[in-house]
Amino acid sequence: MFKKNTLNNIYIIFLGALSSYSLPPYNYFIINFITFSLFFIFLIKKKKKPSNNKSFFKHGWYFGFGYFLFSLYWIAISLTFDQSFKFLIPVAIILLPAFLGIFYGLVTFLFSILYSKNVVSSFFIYSILFGLIEFIRGSILTGFPWNLIAFSFSKSIHFIQIISIIGTYSFNLICISLFTVPAIFFLRKSKKEIMVCFVFILVSFSFIIFGYIKNNKFDSLKSVKNPYTIKAISSNISLDRFYSNQDELKIISELIELSAPSKKEPTIFLWPEGIIPDSYVSDMSLYKDLFTNHFGEDDLIIMGLNSIERNGEENLFFNSMAIFNNKLDLIQNYNKVNLVPFGEFVPFENILGLIGLKTITNEYQSFSKGNVRAPLNIKNDKIDLNLLPLICYEIIYSGNLSEDKNFDYIVNISEDGWFGNSIGPKQHFSHSIFRSIESGKYIVRSANNGISAIINPMGIVEQEINSGTTGYIKLTERKLVKSTLFILFGNKMFLILTLLYIFLIFSFIKLTNE
Repeated sequence: MFKKNTLNNIYIIFLGALSSYSLPPYNYFIINFITFSLFFIFLIKKKKKPSNNKSFFKHGWYFGFGYFLFSLYWIAISLTFDQSFKFLIPVAIILLPAFLGIFYGLVTFLFSILYSKNVVSSFFIYSILFGLIEFIRGSILTGFPWNLIAFSFSKSIHFIQIISIIGTYSFNLICISLFTVPAIFFLRKSKKEIMVCFVFILVSFSFIIFGYIKNNKFDSLKSVKNPYTIKAISSNISLDRFYSNQDELKIISELIELSAPSKKEPTIFLWPEGIIPDSYVSDMSLYKDLFTNHFGEDDLIIMGLNSIERNGEENLFFNSMAIFNNKLDLIQNYNKVNLVPFGEFVPFENILGLIGLKTITNEYQSFSKGNVRAPLNIKNDKIDLNLLPLICYEIIYSGNLSEDKNFDYIVNISEDGWFGNSIGPKQHFSHSIFRSIESGKYIVRSANNGISAIINPMGIVEQEINSGTTGYIKLTERKLVKSTLFILFGNKMFLILTLLYIFLIFSFIKLTNE
């Protein structure tokens, strides 16, 4: 019995690990039709035998552990830059997948309780539980909606256009069902199961047709010339700047050289996150002459900086995005709202700080959370537009960008050097494609040691600078598209789809009883 259980556990971990290769940058989504179906068949067969509901938790946990172990191992690379963190590398590699596996354990535990002898009803119960738990994973505490199975289709641009209506979580729920459909065919007992398979095939084709129609409509639109240019700068400045005394003037000079300002036309320059680590927003006036000499009167510079605010006797530190004119007068400032756990803040810092835990990205204390994310209005004699600021990690949140929908572009700045030449930055970048389709907006992304790009509202990367390459890309024109249904209604669309699944569950149970 022990040997059989061990083999079962290895088998499930293997299925989860194999599924991880469906994610970016591999995108072998065909794998999931095998792994998800085999896992569902395994659960159904186990349920037909006498078993304890609690034992089902471990099945989901093993699947999740394998899935996240092989898709998130690269997070440990961020611990290699500081000697004091290196002892945590084995812990990070094992502990994070072990924690995230709990969510998948809850899926199978609840499935064992709500299981129906009707295969189709069980199929919808399994799908809805998986979808709901993934939504919870992306929402509770700080939320971690990384590597949803929906990202398997990040390169299938036509297929994912449907998220402009239903959003990523709804699409994720449908993907789980779609990947499990082959199991319904093999477990079928009547024509009803075959009809369910056929319906999901039709749904898939309808998504593709919708995507082609939507993309063709976008292609037929005329581009409108902007009275300004947006330049996104891609740099490869070493992370040593966080740990040693770097020549800040040299870093700024390098960024100015990469920006290639001409003073001929109004230009908005977008620099990466945290690119100047030793100066705060309030310190930048020191470099006024340098910026005045290189940038024109109508130019604006957006950059990632730390900022500090006094709160009584306490100093609060923020990871910020600041907008300056060429005289380094501060025009707008945004403080990051969604912070990275242990990267930018330590949960329960008063307790964990006693054992030496600290943030990876700074030496002083946890960053404080900004109050609200709202579009930044930029207005001068030549420029008038609203930009929605997203700093690094904030791009991963679906349906939670801003209450104010009145913005022209999403600007995303990032520092991806923490994860080296791994799959991590590529996974991070794939979220930008989903956000552009959901919002129907252009995304302009500037990354240090990462991928800088201009992504259009269809999720198509129009211009790109890969990791390891420096330079700039620029946006001079755009196509105007209407607001998407998803940006108007957000994750209410997920609620509607969830209710539809619940209706289908009870409908098939009723048909079985009749």
